[in-house]
Amino acid sequence: MSREAAYREAIQQAEEKKAQFLLSAGAAKARVAPARLKQDAKDKVVSVAMDGAAKVGQHPVAAGAGLTAFLLYLARRPLAALFRRLHVRFKNRNPENEDG
Repeated sequence: MSREAAYREAIQQAEEKKAQFLLSAGAAKARVAPARLKQDAKDKVVSVAMDGAAKVGQHPVAAGAGLTAFLLYLARRPLAALFRRLHVRFKNRNPENEDG
């Protein structure tokens, strides 16, 4: 193979590689476009919500217990304060605890 033929073959391979790279870059750019990412996130949330709804439908008691536990966890400080106030009120109202 002559040098000129090798050179032309190298140029052709380089152009093919360049075209392949540009194609890949365009595909990657399309995948990370904000609109595409937003749509993918929406699709994932909808999918998870549908799966969750199906699981709740299959196990309503377990789901209710889990939700109740989560809500009690979120409200633990206000509930603790409420029970402390109630304890103090009942303790002060009880005549057996009075010093006198």
